Amino acid sequence: MEDKEIQIGKYKVKVLRESCIGAASCIAVSPSVFKLDGDNKAVFVDGANDEPDNIVMAAQSCPTKAIVVIDTETGKQVWPE
Repeated sequence: MEDKEIQIGKYKVKVLRESCIGAASCIAVSPSVFKLDGDNKAVFVDGANDEPDNIVMAAQSCPTKAIVVIDTETGKQVWPE
């Protein structure tokens, strides 16, 4: 399965499936954006939406840095730095 990418507000968010270990820390921080699929990998909830700061915190909580956040206004990668 390929890495999925979605736009939430000014952020483009991508889950790197190969890096995801199913720690579910992203879900603890932002359950309105992330959930685990049948393979115990993070995927996006349908209609995913959350505050921008919370999305970044969820990405930062990932022990394997499997969540990439890009600011589409500046084109800069916010996380991982």
